[in-house]
Amino acid sequence: MSAPDEKPRIFGISGWKNSGKTGLAVRLVEELTRRGFRVSTVKHAHHDFDIDKVGADSYRHRQAGAHEVALVSGTRFAIMHELRGAPEPSFEDILARLAPCDLVLIEGYKREPVPKIEARRLEAKSREPLAPSDPHIKAIAADHPVSDTALPVFDLNDTDAIADFVLDVVGLGRTARDA
Repeated sequence: MSAPDEKPRIFGISGWKNSGKTGLAVRLVEELTRRGFRVSTVKHAHHDFDIDKVGADSYRHRQAGAHEVALVSGTRFAIMHELRGAPEPSFEDILARLAPCDLVLIEGYKREPVPKIEARRLEAKSREPLAPSDPHIKAIAADHPVSDTALPVFDLNDTDAIADFVLDVVGLGRTARDA
């Protein structure tokens, strides 16, 4: 596992809305943790979102004006930080808040200069390829044939092969014991 002062290994999943990013991220987390890696994730949302329910105590604390609200139990904790008009934190600021881990999987953050795979589905909001204009895209995972690229192309559901590829790109072994 990475030491606290080491930068984490990062790999991204990019694509248009409904391109299969979340499903791929979930399957990769399951596979990589099964292999013994400690994986953290960061998902970028382009809209307002909420993780607690209207009327919940934490919601009421935030609505009252709390800058941060920590929810803590015997099984997990979460800290919600209200920006209250401040700018969105940078990608680096978010990474700095994460605990040490072997790999950070990023969903979204299309413009960040990190190695990534482009998810493509026929049902996506757009079928415009991202790879031609993003040199950080190292492969494509699609639910349909892709022939207009020199990049490696994976079946969107071939989680094992995609996990192997991700580990190769970030320089980790195939299992945590090999890392």
